[in-house]
Amino acid sequence: QVQLVESGGGLVQAGGSLRLSCAASGRTARSYAMGWFRQAPGKEREFVAAISWSGANTNYADSVKGRFTISRDNAKYTVYLQMNNLKPEDTAVYYCAARYNSVDVRIREYEYWGQGTQVTVSS
Repeated sequence: QVQLVESGGGLVQAGGSLRLSCAASGRTARSYAMGWFRQAPGKEREFVAAISWSGANTNYADSVKGRFTISRDNAKYTVYLQMNNLKPEDTAVYYCAARYNSVDVRIREYEYWGQGTQVTVSS
């Protein structure tokens, strides 16, 4: 079992930056891919970014490509999401998720989830 805790959310003006962190505990010695998803009020949860265990393979949603960067520090069992040039449409609760083996963009493929951290971008 893996426990995930997100942090780093907050209120930021459009064009600003935030870095989200997701700390993992539990069966952290196993190989796993990590993903970030987000959900705005009244909308479906959507894929944002994912990264393989080694960090060599990453995947981004088109809406955030070039602005967001996912990374990880396996020694700390932590994954990060650096968000630059934030836009009001980025406002959502951001969730960290984990799955074993390869990266995936599908929500149903992730079995472990954090509680989420709120990101609000003002115009």
